Amino acid sequence: MSPRPIPLARIGRPALARFGRAEDGTTLVELAIVLPLFLLIFLGLIDFGRMGAEYVMAQKAMERAARIAAVRPPACVGVPQFYTRGTDPSHAYGTGCRVAAGVCRTEPTYQCTAANRTATSDEIWVLLSPILPSEATRENLRFRYEYDANLGFLGGPYVPMVTVQLEDLSFRFVTPLAALATLAGAGNSDLPMTVPMPNMSVSLPAEDLAQGNNG
Repeated sequence: MSPRPIPLARIGRPALARFGRAEDGTTLVELAIVLPLFLLIFLGLIDFGRMGAEYVMAQKAMERAARIAAVRPPACVGVPQFYTRGTDPSHAYGTGCRVAAGVCRTEPTYQCTAANRTATSDEIWVLLSPILPSEATRENLRFRYEYDANLGFLGGPYVPMVTVQLEDLSFRFVTPLAALATLAGAGNSDLPMTVPMPNMSVSLPAEDLAQGNNG
């Protein structure tokens, strides 16, 4: 036979009062409520701190890459070595391209990626890849050489505006922030595991060390 339940009346009011005041186990309940929120904040700080660090390092890498590209042979194939005569044949060699329209030939914009595998792109990639985001590839590192009429002179070394860009990268969170946000009371969180990183670029004029009027 199973034991009969003890009537509440026989337990006594003092015992019921002690039971009502008992706080055994409340700490564990409070911990279960607070822990997901604490972990969300703590791990979120870690992951967003990683994102900020990767962005800063990538930006510094672009500054260094632009400096190297500005003083090295072009990373892209086809970039001219010298300014050639434009549509106006009346100007002598040594005339600044900015003097008048047509003094120097207007060159198209030359673009390529580090996958082009020239000596300059290889040098930059080997030097900077250790501090770029882990998911970066040669295709994400891009070079652009743009004609600028305010730079250079007819017959002189071609000195375009050099731009180095880091594009189309994503940052991947390593902590389960979406699951923690759901546990913390955010409902079914749709927080993504990856977010796009901002594109970044640095531009510098190529260096022209030539002097004189003979080109």
